[in-house]
Amino acid sequence: MTGGTDGHAEDQGRVYQSRGDQHISEHHHYGGGGPEHGGPDSVRRPAVGRCPVALRDRNEVMERLRESVRAEHGGQVYVLYGMGGSGKTAVACALFDEVTGDQGRVGLWVNAADRASLRAGMLAVAADRGAGDGELLAARNGLRPAADLVWNYLDRSAEPWLLVLDNTDEPEVLRDGNWLRTSPRGTVLVTTRRAAARWWPGAELQHIGVLPREDAALVLRDLAPHSGTPEQAARVADRLGRLPLALTLAGGFLSHQVIDPWTMDAYGDQLDGDEGVRLLDRGADALSPADPRHLVGLTWQLTLDAFEARGLPEAAALLRLLARFAAEPLPLTLLNHVRIEAVLPRARTETALRALLDQSLSELVDVAGTRCVQSHGILLDSVSTATAADLVSVLDTTAVRMLDAAVPVVPDAGPHDPRLRLLVPHALALLRHVGGPSAADALAVTTRLAVALHRTGDYPSARETARTAADLGQRHLGADHRTVLAALSREGRALFRLGRYAEAETALRAVRDVQQRLFGADDPDTTDSGYGLQLVLANLGRREESVALLRETVAGRCSALGPAHPLTLRARASLLEMLPATEVVTEEGGALLTLPSECERVLGPDHTVTLGARHNHAWALYLLGRFDESDREIRQVAETYVRRFGPDYPVVLAARQLLSRTRAALGHVDEAIALMTDVVERRECGMGPEHPFTVASRHLLDACRSGRRRP
Repeated sequence: MTGGTDGHAEDQGRVYQSRGDQHISEHHHYGGGGPEHGGPDSVRRPAVGRCPVALRDRNEVMERLRESVRAEHGGQVYVLYGMGGSGKTAVACALFDEVTGDQGRVGLWVNAADRASLRAGMLAVAADRGAGDGELLAARNGLRPAADLVWNYLDRSAEPWLLVLDNTDEPEVLRDGNWLRTSPRGTVLVTTRRAAARWWPGAELQHIGVLPREDAALVLRDLAPHSGTPEQAARVADRLGRLPLALTLAGGFLSHQVIDPWTMDAYGDQLDGDEGVRLLDRGADALSPADPRHLVGLTWQLTLDAFEARGLPEAAALLRLLARFAAEPLPLTLLNHVRIEAVLPRARTETALRALLDQSLSELVDVAGTRCVQSHGILLDSVSTATAADLVSVLDTTAVRMLDAAVPVVPDAGPHDPRLRLLVPHALALLRHVGGPSAADALAVTTRLAVALHRTGDYPSARETARTAADLGQRHLGADHRTVLAALSREGRALFRLGRYAEAETALRAVRDVQQRLFGADDPDTTDSGYGLQLVLANLGRREESVALLRETVAGRCSALGPAHPLTLRARASLLEMLPATEVVTEEGGALLTLPSECERVLGPDHTVTLGARHNHAWALYLLGRFDESDREIRQVAETYVRRFGPDYPVVLAARQLLSRTRAALGHVDEAIALMTDVVERRECGMGPEHPFTVASRHLLDACRSGRRRP
């Protein structure tokens, strides 16, 4: 500027210039710019659009809330907590409508999603209850405590009230100024995702979870009554995990299809594709497309963003890792492993998990005595869909390695272990997710899990796991991949134990033929299938074929694994069971009958293969007519089996069946009948009355009772 008066002003600005001293006082009054302090348009109506057409399966919690509001005295604080989309706001909205309509109570609704919204909403409540402009201005400008002003007017309210603090997902904002209080004039209802009781001292907490199947189906039928039958709606509800938000979105989509209306079944089929989450969110167009809380793909992103803002990125990382698994209980022990380090620091896993629990993104459950973490399927689908492509490989690899560490390296025979079954849905979920190198690793782990299930006697689970794993693995790896063939072989082994001999023979023979062509006759996978096939042939009465194949298996394992390998010794021990008496004494130059001692020397006396060799040795002694020796040995084996496996394990029943035969051969018929009766009853219970093993035991029992037993 020069020394002249060359100032310039625009719009409503003023420039005062002078060469001398001046004192200027000016007051400005501008119109049209809106209120200086913005607030909600209304606190007398829920800020959620329309409340649900019908509130399903919330009768119990609604009745408790009604009783509290009806009571002559106020002073209660109720907290509705649950994951995003569980319907917390819907419950609050339904109660709000009831008490403001039927009971004439004042309803006050505040969006408490953040500090600014809470403060503006609560000051609007104070204005509603009679606070003057001057008081409100002083509170806004920090000249008097805002929370004290609000609660002073709530306490002095001439009418009883219900105050709803909705979306209070950051309860820290309530502590600044002590916004959450009680009053004899009303009831406070809070909705939140934060489950930890420490946030809500003195409040009564109520979890809001997913709906029962029938009620979930009714939500769909309420919104789209002509799209399908109740059972079709129930199936879609199951696929959506019965989450109210997902159900509402699905029903909204179905109800607004005009040109080419979808059926429930067609919608359910589309949900199983890669675009399932995006399809769900298309149902929000008629609801509130601007609000991320009304979108499955975005509602949980609010929480993940909050994790980042609070310096908890590992919580989001843990959730992305959990999204590689199934929406079923996951044993916590999987998370306590060094292999998680590739995704988040192991030392921060506890903190990350607590954050997920606090935000109702996951919950702790106890299944068969095993502590687990579980997250909702739609949440996991949403997180998986939103996961950046450059993170997928390390997440898949880490998840497979964590599962690998939870499955026994060499599954052994043992009693039923419910923890193994907990791993099955997660193993199969990984196979559905992964590709590339991780696919073969995931299939190998899942097949090993099927082996572990098999060796605990859970043959149905073993068969289903192996079959599904083979089908999923084949999509990524092809039908002739080694791990796919190994999974199919395990299915054949399980079919045999289930008594489905014809199917088992077909499966094992087909797999063995391919393995022999691709890998050679002595390959361990080929001989493993051969070992399973010879068991089937023996039980079909084709003894010569069985023995010939067993000899091939022994030779192949000796060549590939060595004579002292446990699998080689197991195959040799089977010769003790399969060979007739005339051959068993000459096999291996007479050395076969000393196999139990060899197994004990190489593997130890308690090894499963050693016990199996002694079991089969007792059978060989029985065939040779050496009943006293056979009786002593099988009694010892049976007692060891019972201590180790329990009374119902299949090999225990086989040993006790042989013990019954030796007791009968020695003249102890009553004891033999009692033993065999117990075997029959347990096999009927565990395998069914028509299983070939059960039928054979029943025939032996009948023969023993009729005096027709023969050595």
